[in-house]
Amino acid sequence: MKTIAILGAGSWGTALAVHLGRQGHAVRLWARNAALAEEMAARRANAVYLPDVSLPPGVVPVSSLERAVQGVSLVLSAVPSHGTRAVWRAVRPFVEAEATIVSATKGLEEHSGLRMTEVIGQELGSGRPLAVVSGPSFAAEVARELPTAVSVACVDAVVAAMVQADLRAPYFRLYATTDVVGVEIGGALKNVIAIAAGVVGGLGLGHNAMAALITRGLVEISRLACAEGGRRDTLAGLSGLGDLVLTCTGSLSRNRYVGTELGRGRPLQEILGGMRMVAEGVNTTGAALALGEKHHVELPITAQMAAVLSGGRTPLDAVDALMGRRQRPEQDGDSRQ
Repeated sequence: MKTIAILGAGSWGTALAVHLGRQGHAVRLWARNAALAEEMAARRANAVYLPDVSLPPGVVPVSSLERAVQGVSLVLSAVPSHGTRAVWRAVRPFVEAEATIVSATKGLEEHSGLRMTEVIGQELGSGRPLAVVSGPSFAAEVARELPTAVSVACVDAVVAAMVQADLRAPYFRLYATTDVVGVEIGGALKNVIAIAAGVVGGLGLGHNAMAALITRGLVEISRLACAEGGRRDTLAGLSGLGDLVLTCTGSLSRNRYVGTELGRGRPLQEILGGMRMVAEGVNTTGAALALGEKHHVELPITAQMAAVLSGGRTPLDAVDALMGRRQRPEQDGDSRQ
């Protein structure tokens, strides 16, 4: 058993802490908010983000980054994408040189378009191999020990195998790959498509439209992943198709909820103002679109969602624009089309 640090005490970070604590690991769960850390320590639950799940005895909530990572051999980053750089810049002096770092955040940095392992790598500046865990995994279901399968990616297969072993449980299965790019792009872009799926639901456009959106959304994600250096077969797996289906159809999806409310006519700021948790797809949409422009990759669904989120186009107009695009072969052999 190991001592493991988890940075970020939102629903996903807390679920991972509960999961690992149940496997017998000693877990330090870092919360940015000191009051939240104190409340979790006293109540033995995260009343804000995962209220119905008790923290195992081995989980220790902390608000000090130094205390969280000191002497720890495995650090999981579950900080929202917009806060990842600042947290890793602050924690860098305290991380053990030999510690394994795993990103569990699904998003792109808004202004740079960087994946989370790239952001963390820039801040650590050590050249160490970084791993990422991603796939169809609602936090509440993992915390309830419902069967879940995800991908773990690292360019170093030995590191990936170690993370597999450390995170494994009878209800939690990990499949290893060396395609870090494909796994991260899949995890980030599916949130954008999930907003579009919510729009389809909010407008009441039916099952045909939803199936078409998910299918063409996967094509869009695959194009960008391949342009970034990922492998197309990765996107047919858990971190691509699997996560996309879950987030586009599951009632626990925050991004789908945002799209649903947009489709019903609510303003974006009003929707976000009523949410406690982050909908990563909102910030990822613009970053993904910029990344597509950089690689000359067409992302029509992402472009329409960017227009809706900015207020420049209504959800129904976005659907009309997508349906009115020039028709083409389904497989054209060109990732840019």
